[in-house]
Amino acid sequence: MQKINIIGGGLAGVEAALCLSRYGLKVNLFDMKPEKFSEVHKNENLSEIVCSNSFGNMSISTSSGLLKKEMEILDSEVVKTAYSVKVDAGGALAVDREKFSYEMTQKVKKDNNINIVRRVVEKLDNENIWIVACGPLCDNSLTDYLQKEVFDNKFLNFFDAIAPIVYTDSIDTSKGFWGSRYSDDKDYFNCILNEDEYNEFYENLISAEKVKVKEFEQNYFEACLPIEEIAKRGKQTLLFGPLKPVGLEYNSKRPFAVVQLRKENREGSLLSLVGFQTKLTYKEQKRVFSLIPALKNAEFAKLGSLHKNTFIDSPKLLNHFLQLKNRQNIFFAGQITGVEGYMASAATGIFAGMNIALLVKGKNMMNLPKNTMLNGLVEYITTKEGEFQPMSENFGLVEPIKMKNKKLRREKQAEIAIEHMKKWREDYESIIT
Repeated sequence: MQKINIIGGGLAGVEAALCLSRYGLKVNLFDMKPEKFSEVHKNENLSEIVCSNSFGNMSISTSSGLLKKEMEILDSEVVKTAYSVKVDAGGALAVDREKFSYEMTQKVKKDNNINIVRRVVEKLDNENIWIVACGPLCDNSLTDYLQKEVFDNKFLNFFDAIAPIVYTDSIDTSKGFWGSRYSDDKDYFNCILNEDEYNEFYENLISAEKVKVKEFEQNYFEACLPIEEIAKRGKQTLLFGPLKPVGLEYNSKRPFAVVQLRKENREGSLLSLVGFQTKLTYKEQKRVFSLIPALKNAEFAKLGSLHKNTFIDSPKLLNHFLQLKNRQNIFFAGQITGVEGYMASAATGIFAGMNIALLVKGKNMMNLPKNTMLNGLVEYITTKEGEFQPMSENFGLVEPIKMKNKKLRREKQAEIAIEHMKKWREDYESIIT
């Protein structure tokens, strides 16, 4: 019988292991700690929390709240444990870091179906099933192997250069126009700035507060400068770069400056700010980018970032089951797939685990149900066209419905998603048992 091997003791790997165990399958869970630590990990326990201890809002009218509810329906151990060790944080689910990692580790250690192997994995065989869930700071020996032996020296990225993404229905379309440079295509929304508006935007951009760069990231960004660093090279620099108006006309005139928004999904419900990768703090991004007239009241589905992060070009490599197209004994889960955040990472671990359980038991693997947040994430990372950058959960990934009141609209979308996920779980259980 094939062995099931999971690389990575983070949230995705642990969720996958516990999920497979629930269906009576034995698993080897490889974690390189304490033999070796990444630049940010310090604790020997599994599922270590190294960034924010918040797992996001709990309300189902928010994208993070809905994703957690869907994960509950799928028996997420991460969500169960998080609620058991939560600390007061208003409407957010925040946890005691040490208790969370300890409790997750104990669950794995007490599970007779899971064998924890504390060492670095440097290569994968073709005989057994593998889930690669090694996270955004994957060990170099494994990434070198994947790059050379699995990806043919392509499809592996080592840093994020993510521009902010806004919901299309939140922009002021009277402050711009649809069009493309030098063609009649309507692929971009062009946000217009006059000279005074540009000057105000520029002065705020160069003086805005930035996130501190970690020591191991210092030399990572020479090939992809943050927009605020480009701006510091001179007041006219942006007008020959990301905000150049060349090739665009509005009312038979060339605008002084233009910020282009590009469609991020096939439905066109999400638009990204072209060339706006940034190290500004989240608070400052909202303030400064809202000075662009068309974005004055824009709702951000995702804010920009620029940091070290190993992730694969999932749309070219993975099918809808998070399985490699060219080596079907290998699956991927967690942040290495291009999802962002602890909950999204854990959710992909559950999904990969559930489908591997079907595969091992001789059943057909199952696509997720439409109109769910998890399906939106998986569909995005496996079908995104053009340049691929990581994505976190947001309502732009869920099929829209027509309701004017945003809160009621989100609640209705959540109601539909929960209903669909419950039905899917019932169907899954009837097939696997």
